[in-house]
Formats: sequence, C-alpha cells, structure tokens
Amino acid sequence: MRDTARLFKALSEEPRLEILALMLREGDLCGCEVEAFLGLSQSAASRHLRTLREAGLVEDRREGQWVYYGPPATPSPLVAAVLAVLRERLPAPDVPDLGARLREMRAVRCGTRPEDAGAPA
Repeated sequence: MRDTARLFKALSEEPRLEILALMLREGDLCGCEVEAFLGLSQSAASRHLRTLREAGLVEDRREGQWVYYGPPATPSPLVAAVLAVLRERLPAPDVPDLGARLREMRAVRCGTRPEDAGAPA
C-alpha cells in the first residue's frame, strides 16, 4: 500500500506531470533539459526527478557528467498501467520549438554545434 501511495503522491504536482509528459513524448531527458524546457531551477528539477524516481515512474542513467531520466525499462504492473494512461491522457507540453531546441542542446552538449554538423573537417 505504501508504494501505491508514493506513486500517486508523486503525480500530485503539476511540474512532475509536465516532466512525465515531456519524457513520454521525447524519451530520456537530461536534468538540464528538464530545467530549460520547464523553467525550473536546478534544485526544483532535482527534487521533482528524485520524487518520480523514488515512486518508480522514472529511472536514471549516467553518461559522463550528465544524468538522463526516462521511463523505467521494467516497470511494476501498476507503474506500467499508470504510464500507459498518462501517455494517452497528458497533453503535449507547451514548449515552443521543442524538437529543434532539444537537438541544439544535445549537439552543444556533445561538443558539436548544429551549424557544424555536416560541415567539412
């Protein structure tokens, strides 16, 4: 019962629903992307992501200095059902030019500016 309460408590704040909507639409996200797209401070984003992780709604993985968050690979049956409903029901995040901004952030973070991609060496 405690895990179920933790799960639904994690869903009780709008920023966490926005984070999930973003992840369910775009896939794994770096903590800095969550901050940038939702206008959250680093501490607020970390707190919300920790709550979602503790509830089993997201899992994290480290790549160098970056930590990415996304839906769990093997969620519990309850978490899988909740994520399926959220995927269907949550509106798309209201982030202008989300795809382009996400590609640009990832290119810069990976050491390649978007305008350099495809340029002769």
